[in-house]
Amino acid sequence: MTGTDTSKTRLDDLKKCQTLVDFIPLRAKHIPDTVALRQFDRKSSSWVDVTYQELNERIQQWRRALVSLNLTKGSRVAILLNNSIDAVLADQAVLANGLIPVPLHAIDTPGASAFIMIDSQASCLITNKLSRWQSIAATGVDMPDLQNIVLTDEESDTDLGSSPSLGIWDVNAWLEQARSVDKLPEPPVAEDLAAIVYTSGTTGRPKGVMLTHRNIVANVIETCEHIAPGPHPGSVFLSFLPLSHTFERTAGYYLALGMGCTITFNRSIMLLSEDFRIVKPHVLISVPRIYETIYARINDRLNKGSKVVKWLFEACVSIGWRNFCRRNKLPVPSSPWAFLDPVFGPVLKKIVADKAVQQFGGRLSIAIAGGAALNGRVARMFAGLGLAPIQGYGMTEASPIIAGNSLHINQPDTVGKIYKNIELRLAPETKEIQVRGPSIMKGYWNRPEDTAAVLSPDGWLSTGDVGEINDHGLLRIRGRIKEIIVTSTGEKIPPVDLELAIETDPLFEQAYVVGENRPFISLVAVLKKEEWEKLAKDLGVDPNDPASLTASVVRNAIVKRAKTAAADFPHYALPRNVVLSLEPWTIENGFLTPTLKLKRGPLSKHYATQIDAMYAAHK
Repeated sequence: MTGTDTSKTRLDDLKKCQTLVDFIPLRAKHIPDTVALRQFDRKSSSWVDVTYQELNERIQQWRRALVSLNLTKGSRVAILLNNSIDAVLADQAVLANGLIPVPLHAIDTPGASAFIMIDSQASCLITNKLSRWQSIAATGVDMPDLQNIVLTDEESDTDLGSSPSLGIWDVNAWLEQARSVDKLPEPPVAEDLAAIVYTSGTTGRPKGVMLTHRNIVANVIETCEHIAPGPHPGSVFLSFLPLSHTFERTAGYYLALGMGCTITFNRSIMLLSEDFRIVKPHVLISVPRIYETIYARINDRLNKGSKVVKWLFEACVSIGWRNFCRRNKLPVPSSPWAFLDPVFGPVLKKIVADKAVQQFGGRLSIAIAGGAALNGRVARMFAGLGLAPIQGYGMTEASPIIAGNSLHINQPDTVGKIYKNIELRLAPETKEIQVRGPSIMKGYWNRPEDTAAVLSPDGWLSTGDVGEINDHGLLRIRGRIKEIIVTSTGEKIPPVDLELAIETDPLFEQAYVVGENRPFISLVAVLKKEEWEKLAKDLGVDPNDPASLTASVVRNAIVKRAKTAAADFPHYALPRNVVLSLEPWTIENGFLTPTLKLKRGPLSKHYATQIDAMYAAHK
């Protein structure tokens, strides 16, 4: 593009696109030499770049190879890949050929992947390693619709095995044999499905959310409009949330490529801090857990440092927070020193805040937080440092973003303004948030009853969340109607089904799952006396000593038992820590309803200290 290349001109071009497969050809035409994707190649120990022109050409190669598999329009293709160039190539080629991607969670259990492949009737699986497919096959479930498997990381001389009903390809051989294909299928139209994304609901089995090209394109464009008018040319995104999650898929992948930005894929979550310093991103799409981790790290250093350093840091955050409140129509905390903010604010910013935010690379201008609520103390600290996360609200069924704060008004105790292309109403009695608009899903795959339960004939989606609109027109979430736990990493877990699964082990008399806005799932459990005595004997502890219930060897053994009992659940739903009791929960002691359901509020309050200590031990 020319010197007039701005966010606005790019957004104006993007608005002409009807489907997700229009994005990359558009950018390949105008900015062919701009880097679209960057990832670390472990074989060469170097970062590898792919420009928009190269990406567009490689997508065509993948499209030809898909033609060779004789897939019909609308066939489902399961994609089980880590965030990578190959993941984008697979997704874009599948979409461009009029097929439907079914993203699988790269760290999910083989059983969960097998269920999704069967439920979606996937004809093809694209994954990186033969071992991944073998783990899925080892579940023993029949997959009559699966015809081909493409492996992106296997060498051509690897023994891929053979099956009379399956074609198993290494990607190089697969691409090579399709060179002679010269006719490509018709591209999709706006109302064609662009994905079936599986998300947990109130049952133990996930449901496939059907999202069209129109749904996602509308959400991408409105998100750019909302942050007015999107990332600048040359902006770098650091991608680490799984591309199987709709939040990253829409905001960190389609939006980034649609606006002609550069996506750099994080090497691994363990190297995220180092990658921040190397990549120096301008835009960050994250879940609260990342901010919470850095918040905890900063506080740990402050507590170990001098009192002077801690005082300066707290003064910097206090001044920054007051300035943030003034800009964003929030009540300004009173302070006898507030009149000095214009004097000391710039000084402390330079010697404290600027150094603190270097942990994000030093160039971050847009930090978006979604998937779960952000802790108020965490939000205050980052806002005070000049890097306030922009919280939003959404769900997979809405492609996914429904509302969001912005650079113009950002109130951390809200999820911001409703998108302009979304209608919102609050149910009269429950105040449940209901929404309607172009980004709302088509329905659940092959589940008309589940679809009818949340999607009205005239297009209103019931979210299951309770909300209110504040005086500035911003949406505040007040709670959840349905008992779905949302962890701080954005995973959704149905607690009742998980508890019932755990209670299938005779060791557990009762189970209460916790983890709302926490980094992982934990368990509060009442043990059956006889089974506890057997386990205690095996572990060499005294079953009559209350201290035995807190011993590491006991807790580790019981967590293992709970995980085994709930083995059919995704890995993120499995408990990682436990609080134990021998005192049953009853109607009489106020922990059960007359219908013998858990009273979660009283249980949460009763065990609050132990639950907090359990999570504190993992920081």
